Formats: sequence, C-alpha cells, structure tokens
Amino acid sequence: MRNLSRLLNPKSIAVIGGGAWCTSIIVAAHQIGFEGILRPVHPSGKIIAGIPSLPSLDQFPGPIDAAFIGVNRLATLDIVTQLRSLGAGGATCFASGFSESAAEDEAGHDLQAQLIVAAGDMPILGPNCYGFLNALDGCGIWPDQHGCRKVENGAAILTQSSNIAINLTMQARGLPIAYVITCGNQAQTSQTDVGLHLLDDPRVTAIGLHIEGFGDLRGWEALSLKAQAKNIPLIAIKSGKSQQAQAAALSHTASLAGGDAGAQAFLDRLGIRRASSLPVFLEALKLAHQFGHLASNRIASISCSGGEAALAADTAHSTGLVFPTLTAQQHAKLSDALGPMVALANPLDYHTYIWRDAPAMTKAWAAMADPEIALTLLISDYPREDICDPSDWACVTDAAIAAAKLSQRPYAVVASLAELMPEHVAKRLMENGVAAINGLDHGIYALDLLTRPLPQGHAPVLLPGAERTATLIDEHTAKQELAQHGLQVPQSAKISDRTSAAQAAQDIGFPVAVKILGLAHKTDADGLALGLKSGDEVEAALLALAPGALLVEKMISGNIAELLVGVIRDPAHGFVLTLAAGGTMTELLDDHTSLLVPAARVHVVAALDRLKIAPLLHGYRGKPPTNFEALLDAIDAVQSYVLANASTVEEVEINPLMCTAQAAIAADALIRKTQ
Repeated sequence: MRNLSRLLNPKSIAVIGGGAWCTSIIVAAHQIGFEGILRPVHPSGKIIAGIPSLPSLDQFPGPIDAAFIGVNRLATLDIVTQLRSLGAGGATCFASGFSESAAEDEAGHDLQAQLIVAAGDMPILGPNCYGFLNALDGCGIWPDQHGCRKVENGAAILTQSSNIAINLTMQARGLPIAYVITCGNQAQTSQTDVGLHLLDDPRVTAIGLHIEGFGDLRGWEALSLKAQAKNIPLIAIKSGKSQQAQAAALSHTASLAGGDAGAQAFLDRLGIRRASSLPVFLEALKLAHQFGHLASNRIASISCSGGEAALAADTAHSTGLVFPTLTAQQHAKLSDALGPMVALANPLDYHTYIWRDAPAMTKAWAAMADPEIALTLLISDYPREDICDPSDWACVTDAAIAAAKLSQRPYAVVASLAELMPEHVAKRLMENGVAAINGLDHGIYALDLLTRPLPQGHAPVLLPGAERTATLIDEHTAKQELAQHGLQVPQSAKISDRTSAAQAAQDIGFPVAVKILGLAHKTDADGLALGLKSGDEVEAALLALAPGALLVEKMISGNIAELLVGVIRDPAHGFVLTLAAGGTMTELLDDHTSLLVPAARVHVVAALDRLKIAPLLHGYRGKPPTNFEALLDAIDAVQSYVLANASTVEEVEINPLMCTAQAAIAADALIRKTQ
C-alpha cells in the first residue's frame, strides 16, 4: 500500500503556481487551522496571499511534505519529477487535460502515462482534482472555499468529483467530516489506496465514497475486507454506467444486465451500502458515525401526530425495516407513562398533552425503547428560528437526550422536513449520543442501508480479462459444451438433411421441437416449431421454417416454472450472473436479479428467493415445488463453464431453463465466445 501519511497530514506545503487558485490554497489551509510551513513557489518571487514566493523549489526551507501543482499539464510533468528528486511526500495535480480529455486530445493518455513515470513511488492525487482537507489535524490542500472545520473524529468522504466534494463540505446537517479527499483521474493513487490508508486512522468512524468507476476490482475487495474487519461502514454514491458490449444486445441477458446491474452486484457483494441520493448519503454517514452498523432492522417511532406516525410507516413500507408490535413490557411502561387516553402502537402517536413536560416526555420516550429495537425515532420538526420562537422545542432536545441516557438505547430525533433540523440542535443531540436526522424519508432510507446484513463467504470476483471479439455458436454445440459441465439438456439430433428430420424425431420420441440453428431469437424469425407429435407434423412444420440446419429435440414435460440463467462479461465489474423469469416475455415481466461470478449456493438461493416467481419454485397454491437442488445444479453448471472458459467467453444464456418436479433442463442455450 502506498504511504500517504506525509501527503495527507503535512507539516510543510509548497504551493506551486501564481494564479488565483494558489491564493485560495493558502486561505483554505489557514481556515482549517494549518500552522505548519506554507510557502508559494513562483519564479517571479511575487507576493501571493501576503506571502513572498520562493523563486524555485530548491529554496524551500526543509523537506516538502505535500505540494499543490497549479500549473499547466506540460509543466506539471517537470515539477512532479523535481518534487520526487527532492524527496517530497506527495502532490496534488490540479491541471486537467490528461486521460479525461483523451476523446478530444490524443495526447491525454500519453501525458498521464508520463505523469505516472515521473511520480514513481511519490504519491499523487489526480490529475484533474482539488486535493484534500484533513479536519482532524487541521491541514489541507484545497484551491477553493470549503465548509470544513477541525473535528476530533468523523466520517471521511472520498470523491472523484471535486465539485461534489465542495458541496458536501458545505452541508449543514451536523455531520462531522474528518477528511474530504478528491482523487480526480486516479492516475496513480486510487480511491481504494486512500480508503485503505484512512482505515488505519482510529478517528475515522465511516467512509463515504462517490464512485464514477471502480477500476481495480481487487483493490475494492481489499478495502471492503479491511473495513468489515474494523467495523467501519462504507457508504457509496455510484454514478455512471458500465460499458456493456453492444453486440450482446441480441440476447435477453444483455438487456437485463446492461447498464448498472454489474455495479450494483459488486457493491452488494462487498457490503458497500449504496445511497440513492446525496441527502441519503449524508444521513447514512451521520447514522454510521453515531452507531456504526445497526444490529437489526427492527425500529420504533414516536410522534405527537397520527399523520406523522402513518407517514413513518408508509415511508418504511418499501424498505426492509419493520415496526414490531409492542412487547408486554413496552405496553406496560407506555401505559404507565401516558395513561388510558393514548392508543398504544408502533409507530406511536403520543398526543400533545405532555408537551413541555420534559420529565413526562422522557418517561414516555424511554418506555418505547426495547433491547430488540435497533433505533427509536422521535419525530419532531423544529420551527424556523428567523420568524418563530424555538424555545418551546427545547423540551424535545432535552427529553431525547434524557431518554437515551435513561434507557441506554439508541435514539434519533427526526425532522420530517430536512430544513427543520437546525444544525446547532443536530450537533447538540449528536454530542449527547442521540442521532439527528434531516428528513424522514432520507433518514428511513439511510437507516435501511445500515440495517442490512453484511455479506459473508464471497470468493474474489472473476476478473473480466481482455477485450475480445465474440461470435455466436449454434445451440447444439452450446448445449454439448454446457453438458460437459453438468447442465442437463434434452435428447436431440443435429440435422443437415431435412429429409431425415421426421425419422430423427421418431427415434427421439414425440413430442419434439424443431429449431433452426444459428438464430438467437427463433420465435421472431420463423425458426421454431414446438409440440410436434408425429412425423407428418414434423414434415408440415418444416415448410414454414426458415432455411438452415436443424435441431430436433425432445420436448420437456411437467414444467412448473421457466427461468433465465445468463452470464455476460462486464468489462467494468467481471462476469454478471443474471437470474430472471424466463421465456419469451423476460423483459416484459421485469423480474430479475444479478450476482457476480463466482456466486456461492447460499447467495444464489437468496437471489432466487428475491424473484417475484419464487413462490412457483417452492410450490404455490397446492402445486408441486420444483426440484430446487437440480435448479441450483444447473446454475452451478453455467458458472463452471464460465470459470473454465473465462478467457474466451463473452456470454452464456439459458432461456428457458425448464424447472420440473424432477429436474432443471435447458430448453434453449446461447453462447458467444472467441473461436
């Protein structure tokens, strides 16, 4: 792992360049409390932010721990080389025009490669990035305004977007931000390099990640393992879409696994909690900072309005959170605290007659706590302080803190509207062990992320390997290759002479299917005839079929459910295993889930049970269940084939896999691979 200690906690900073950005660097460092050596470097010796510039790096007073390089991309290469020769601890490369501009400027990739060579072992952030803020130690390299101030501990935020990073520093939600680090192009130092380094800082309570692309998959696996070992939650915002091979669009799997499926499967596999928006991202980081991973998905809610109680329940309805029925102990304590006028339930409307009576509020709210409840939500919106008197809500803050101390259980005060949780109130609550949530929906979704169990038992993902040119192999060959890995396929015969088709059908045994080989979608191209029960029916069907070699195949009887089992090589994330409701209406049914290869049986079972058609697999309304073990064997066979042919295969699809009470048989198969 690259040594980032001097770069991210410098005692001396060189600011190289003469533009307004360099002035901002000096101002931003002083705002966060930097007290070390900070000197601008410019050949003219001009004064920048009140400090005389040094004409050259050679005149810097002592070792350079970190540098900001605020010059053009060509000059950046020379300065990086010089910094390395001086033994500098690292640098932030501000200039753009490297790999991010390669589409418009062919020199971009070459310049970035030269930058990596020039840096050698000296760590660099960027190019095309702002740098970092370290609010724990009071230092940073940041060429703009920022909202960070010194903290004792807090969440670290790593982004690929400098502008998003600026905005996040300006949050007014009470989140203590320990680090903000931008990585830009990640030419040399990646987000995972930085994350692995930060996990060794005991003051970091959670790590938030804005991810545009993963890059080194093994690095992300290492980050996930280390974070889980240290019990540090990882929260992500993932933008962008993976670039699927467009030729794969001829299959169902490509349309289901295209775009974002691989990224989601990778995040799920790593246990990185993916937020749907920046507000949810921030609320998840706040909860993670306060409580880490929560013990269960069981929550309670208290408010002084039936409308708010219903809103809490409705908001949680689409999540994995549950509001368990009150226990006998909770019921007794709440009855004692509230009397007979309140209908006791979870979520609870406690009415307003105890308002302003902080001891009574404390007693009622403490009564709601239970060892089986992961978090109790106290819903209360604070009034606007510019036009209202907020003193009437002090009882909420006091009672929440007192209830948490009395019960020794986790609590959060939740403002249903994000703007109605003042920052100073949020900070006071959090300093006293109570979470503060800005927005009921944002808080519920964040809570849902942190209560999901962490994945266990995943092997490293199968890497996607090099780009390749793949071609479609015929169905008969595809089935024979898959059968060698344990997939059950129907009895069949490949026919080049159509005059022998009826006899082949007779030999196989009716009913049969007749298919034209070499077609991906046979139904739409006059390439398929099903349920033929005699030689005459076979002969008649041939007249309507498209030209080409034939596959005559035994029909599968006793079908209970049809599944799609597909794997597609995703250049960004590995090999995506898609499980879906199968048949000709796969996309229309929109019932699918994705994993990454290799997927252990326990994870495949969980994925299958997420499908809407899962009840059919297990027996539905008196119908027999499928042979579930045979289904798992079939999925294992597909994975086995992919693992054995990872360097050549682009895609495998079984659609449909016919699931009966006795077996799981591939009625159709598609493989695209290099020959």
